[in-house]
Amino acid sequence: MFAVIKTGGKQYRVAANDLLKIEKVEANVGDIVEIGQVLAHGEGENVTFGAPFVDGALVTAEVVEQGKNRTVIAFKKRRRQNSRRKIGHRQLLTTVRISEILLGGAKPTKTAAVKAPKKEAKAEAATEAKAEAAPKKEPKAKAAETAAAPLFKAPKGEPDDLTVIKGIGPVAAKDLAEQGIITFAQLAKLTDKDVAKIDEHMPFSADQIKDWREQAKELAAK
Repeated sequence: MFAVIKTGGKQYRVAANDLLKIEKVEANVGDIVEIGQVLAHGEGENVTFGAPFVDGALVTAEVVEQGKNRTVIAFKKRRRQNSRRKIGHRQLLTTVRISEILLGGAKPTKTAAVKAPKKEAKAEAATEAKAEAAPKKEPKAKAAETAAAPLFKAPKGEPDDLTVIKGIGPVAAKDLAEQGIITFAQLAKLTDKDVAKIDEHMPFSADQIKDWREQAKELAAK
């Protein structure tokens, strides 16, 4: 049996045990999610279509992984000198495995999360054992400090107007300032390792940051 489902504004033809990448669903790995927008279902040549959705039809899926798609670059160059814009985007994706295709209002039979693999379970047990053996030094306070700490240390002195750099607006400049980046010189001196760190923790792609870095080098040299 197969079904045609709609999720994230896209349509997919699925069958039991199919692996599928869809736009991000708020769920943990191992959770069972329900997709109620079933446009059609069938087996062989017998197909039933909904209007627009099939009444009582439901598809359940197990969350396998949460991740990101590859970076998509949108580059626009205009005729005017040095007029260009480069933006990168990484779509958040959820990998799911189709569990069941249910019809006629049937309830899902699988609701429990999948247990972690043995290797992961052993690693978690070892981590917990180390944590118990280590002296307790206010872990909650340390976690809060770590979460609040910026990625970089801001230099002393007046900050530069980062919005001069093409592609950095007021919101992006504020986000960079919160992470300690406030001058052209800082942006110009970013290493590839720093770029990867920003790409991981902030909503900017590596290509965007490298473009800003090249522009910052010219501005810092003035």
